Amino acid sequence: MSVIMPCYQAGNSVGRAINSIRTQTFKDWELIVVDDGSSDHSIDEILNHVRQDQRVCLIRQPHQGVVAASNHGFEHARGATIARMDADDVSRPRRLECQLEYLHAHRDLGAVSCQVHFAGDSSLAGGYAHHVHWTNSCRDAASIERNRFIDLPVPHPTLLYRREIIEQHGHYRHGDFPEDYELILRWISQGVSIGKTEDILFDWYDPPSRLSRNDTRYHMSAFHQCKAPYLLKALQKNGTDTRDLWIWGAGRPSRKSARPLEHVWKQASGFIDIDPAKIGRQLHGRPVVSPNDLPPPEQAVIVSYVGTRGAHQNIRECLLSAGRREGIDFWIAA
Repeated sequence: MSVIMPCYQAGNSVGRAINSIRTQTFKDWELIVVDDGSSDHSIDEILNHVRQDQRVCLIRQPHQGVVAASNHGFEHARGATIARMDADDVSRPRRLECQLEYLHAHRDLGAVSCQVHFAGDSSLAGGYAHHVHWTNSCRDAASIERNRFIDLPVPHPTLLYRREIIEQHGHYRHGDFPEDYELILRWISQGVSIGKTEDILFDWYDPPSRLSRNDTRYHMSAFHQCKAPYLLKALQKNGTDTRDLWIWGAGRPSRKSARPLEHVWKQASGFIDIDPAKIGRQLHGRPVVSPNDLPPPEQAVIVSYVGTRGAHQNIRECLLSAGRREGIDFWIAA
């Protein structure tokens, strides 16, 4: 097994991350740490472990970003299975053992994730803690696939996957989008199933330097841009792309989030909302209706872009109770 760990300016945490791999119950691994041009004491921390453990390998490159570092690490990996690890997180001792056993036991899966513990401060990062709770609720391949257009349903640094998956379906891609989210959407769109163990095997930290907090590629607008073409591919795959598009959410944030899908597919024919002040109005010539007046299922695909916390589950239950099929008649995309 090869473990790939990109590292940039992580001198205060990379030693802890490496040690969490060195103390795994599964022992047959190589750890490839790719330092992406760090100028702090990251190199000293990494070399300390390299000197102690021949399974730890350091690769240095000029600063090129996490995509280049991740792909560089894979080019040097020799294992039949690949595990991802971030330099600011911690793998619990049985992580590799449990995930590898799970992958071997489920030959239909191309990759496996795990439940995670949020190791940040929930009082200061409530939104991130909520996201961790949500990812933990996506517990199997079916729910991961069903929820993939809401957000990334598997914490990226918890992935362990078969080598042939990345050989067949490609490395990380450069672009103005979250590279981990694009990778997962691409894999699933090409038929890769991703499972998840029931055990908490990973401590997910939330440092101020985390890319998702500091890079425009991880802004919400970038997520909607990234998911739109893959959502269209899903519609084309199940043959519903000939239907009309209806957006659940007539407010400005929902309409803004839906624009990338309208751009790659078609303009929405109408909107669905529960706000009495909006129902019955026209938005640029398109009606706003209540959930009691949904368009016929054979004529429409409903995509929800309501981002209010908890709203997606209420909308899902409403549409399911109305006899709509998720993944065919409707999708949750926020």
